[in-house]
Amino acid sequence: MIPYGRQDISEADIEAVVSVLKSDFLTQGPAVPRFEQAIAAHCGAAHAVAVNSATSALHIACLALGLGPGDWLWTSPVSFVASSNCALYCGAQVDFVDIDPRTYNLCPKALEQKLVEAEKAGRLPKIVMPVHLCGQPCDMAAIAALARRFGFRVVEDASHAIGGRYRDEPIGNCRYSDITVFSFHPVKIITTAEGGLAATNDPQLAARMELLRSHGITRNPSLMTHEPDGPWYYQQVDLGFNYRMTELQAALGLSQLDRLDHYVAQRHRLARRYDELLAELPVTTPWQHPDGYSGLHLYVVRLRLDQISPKTHRDVFEDLRAKGIGVNLHYIPIHTQPYYQKLGFRNGDFPQAEAHYAEAISLPMFATMTDAQQELVVSALTEALST
Repeated sequence: MIPYGRQDISEADIEAVVSVLKSDFLTQGPAVPRFEQAIAAHCGAAHAVAVNSATSALHIACLALGLGPGDWLWTSPVSFVASSNCALYCGAQVDFVDIDPRTYNLCPKALEQKLVEAEKAGRLPKIVMPVHLCGQPCDMAAIAALARRFGFRVVEDASHAIGGRYRDEPIGNCRYSDITVFSFHPVKIITTAEGGLAATNDPQLAARMELLRSHGITRNPSLMTHEPDGPWYYQQVDLGFNYRMTELQAALGLSQLDRLDHYVAQRHRLARRYDELLAELPVTTPWQHPDGYSGLHLYVVRLRLDQISPKTHRDVFEDLRAKGIGVNLHYIPIHTQPYYQKLGFRNGDFPQAEAHYAEAISLPMFATMTDAQQELVVSALTEALST
């Protein structure tokens, strides 16, 4: 089976993790701060807060921005459920903005229209969370302009996008947002096994997220209600969580970071090759906005169903799986999930997202993929599409 994504673990990665195993610290040691500093430097952000998953990072990002009961978070319906669940964890409410049919990202025009209507109804969002689907950055300048006009905060869900660029600047520099969140899950561009990180230029937001990731506990006397009882003393000053990243994860991430640019370049080479090899097939290949340089976590094609009838989306997917091609589908629109339907969402609410779901297939894409493997994928897809 050729998987849709695969981590690349080198001897240097293994040595980095083994060195931590032989050290005095398996958690809360020097590797995590080094990893944070390295990611911040790579992205051009002032601060970075590493945690045990991107979901955790999204959660504490929302909390740090004061999201709570009575507030709204808007995001894309084409994402993993974590992008919206993080608001529900805070007791807030969720709504969605339909996607741009070319980029598959949250559509700024649809966002503006929805904001105008929400302003009239007195229901503006506190946070808008654009999702850089597949690694392609959203139109962040347009979203930032709307944030200034309507007064909401911006959290970039860049779980797919580390190593990418927007207007020739690194994704994660937070020029157009308050916080940017990355994922380091094994199928992502670089991995810490599991793990995530929130980048920001605001020192107060960084400090708040650092507190929330570790039970709300501090050893900083300036944050305490009275002088410490002694050198052992700490205080819980807020209700936080056990969201810390381990030293093992950070060491792996530091080692992987050395190869980030190479990994993204390889993904672009594969994408260009896919574009060429698929040019004559009844599929729509990914369109890339000229303002962005995608991290290319995913390579998603959309089937031209009218050209392959009577074959269906499911027929093609199952045929590829049967041929040993580990295709996937990113994503089932969040508003169609049973839990969200209980909240009042209905099929038909976001037609562009649903059209994407009806046609999309994620083809295998990983940095170590060989040309021979890619040719097998294309051959299998060609057979699967034949009528």
